[in-house]
Amino acid sequence: MNEDFDSFGGKVCSLEKLAEIVEQDKKSGKRVIFANGCFDLLHAGHIRYLREARSLGDVLVVAVNSDASARRLKGEGRPYTSQSERLEILSALDMIDYIVMFEENDVSKLLVTLKPHVQAKGTDYTTDTVPERETVKSYGGEVAICGDPKDPSSTEIGSRSAHPEAR
Repeated sequence: MNEDFDSFGGKVCSLEKLAEIVEQDKKSGKRVIFANGCFDLLHAGHIRYLREARSLGDVLVVAVNSDASARRLKGEGRPYTSQSERLEILSALDMIDYIVMFEENDVSKLLVTLKPHVQAKGTDYTTDTVPERETVKSYGGEVAICGDPKDPSSTEIGSRSAHPEAR
């Protein structure tokens, strides 16, 4: 995605524009935190994750899987919510400063470009199982695990919606 979406309050940026913004923020002494995910069917676990991630620094950048990336990660029938709707919902959250969409299977390219101080991941990971851990370490960043267990996850919520008798 190479366009900026002013309709989302100026929070959604291309990676190129975001790199410029983040560099300026770092030069002014701000601590940049990076979080990522599909954020399909936004739930309390997502909010707790993002809130805790934001508490680790001054600027929270959130990378969101595109529809194609989410489908590869989660399977056919996903995401439940389109990327445009997910961007709109996330842009309404005050704890998020900037949002960038990504097409890849992981966020290594974004991390190498932005070099945030911290990559925040949810509790479905440990600091040893974060896929991009070595990438973050390569530029001197750190990994932090944030939030509480994803209970229920978007997958579980979607499954219950499709099969209400399972509640």
